[in-house]
Amino acid sequence: MDSNFNSRDGEYNLAFKNLFHGKIMERASAARQIGHLKDGRATNLLVRALNSEEDPIVINRIIEAMGEIKDAKATMVIVELLKRELEKHETDQDKSLLFLIVESLMKIGDKRALEHLGILSRSCESDLKTFTEEAIECIDPEWKKNLVE
Repeated sequence: MDSNFNSRDGEYNLAFKNLFHGKIMERASAARQIGHLKDGRATNLLVRALNSEEDPIVINRIIEAMGEIKDAKATMVIVELLKRELEKHETDQDKSLLFLIVESLMKIGDKRALEHLGILSRSCESDLKTFTEEAIECIDPEWKKNLVE
C-alpha cells in the first residue's frame, strides 16, 4: 500500500509541475489527470493555476478537473469565471466554456451557485438554457419550492 501511495503522490506532484510549467497540451493533460485523481488537496493549486492561465484549452481542463474533484471550495472561483463570461455580449460568449462551467458546478453541487446559474437559465441559447435548468434541478431538486418561500 505504501508504494502505491508514493507512486500516486509522485504522479500528483508531476501533474502539478506540468500544470504550472509545461507547454499548452502538457498543461491541459495535467489538469485532466489531476481531475481524475479526485484529490481535494488539489483545489487550491487548481485555483492558482486558473488565475494565472491564459490558454482557453487549459482553462477548460482546469474547470473540468474542479468538477471531477467536487470540492465546494472551487464553487465561487468558477462562479467568478461565469460572471466574467456573462458580462460579455451574448455573441462573444464562449459557449463551450459556459457548458463546462455549468457541468462542473452541477458536479460540485454547491447551492451557492444557484443564483448565478439562474441568470444563465434565462439565456437565449436553448441548449445552454436547458442544460442550466437540469444543473439547477440536480443541485437543488426543491428549487422551485424554495423560490416561493
